[in-house]
Amino acid sequence: MANFNKVMLMGNLTRDPEKRYTKTDQAVTHFTVACNRVYRDKVSGEQKKQVSFVPVSVWGRSAENCAQYLKKGSPVFIDGRIVSSSWENPQGEKRSKLEVVAMSVQFLSGGPRSAGDEAAHDGSASAGDIQDEPPGSPSEDEVPF
Repeated sequence: MANFNKVMLMGNLTRDPEKRYTKTDQAVTHFTVACNRVYRDKVSGEQKKQVSFVPVSVWGRSAENCAQYLKKGSPVFIDGRIVSSSWENPQGEKRSKLEVVAMSVQFLSGGPRSAGDEAAHDGSASAGDIQDEPPGSPSEDEVPF
């Protein structure tokens, strides 16, 4: 049986990206994207808005670009895959999470930028211009947190 794991998201960063390095000096950047859905309630007829907050991680050169050029509120288009992880916290409780590992990040125009960023980057390129393939599944030793 064939398997397929593909996610495409468009939204805005909820906070500034956080860049870290693994023990093997691999860059990884984490941020959360807010994706809005607007719909009309069938009963009341009023327009409603639903927001989903999706954690995203980016690896390699794309991680460096995201950390450098993206800020809270920046609009992005993410192409990636869903990854689940589980662990046990110090209190012995089992925890799990889903996140999107980005294969490419397209910077969309119109996001907040400082004047210096505009000169260095015109917004038409993307972190995915360098289509670094993130490592298959980083070992626990490589995850910086």
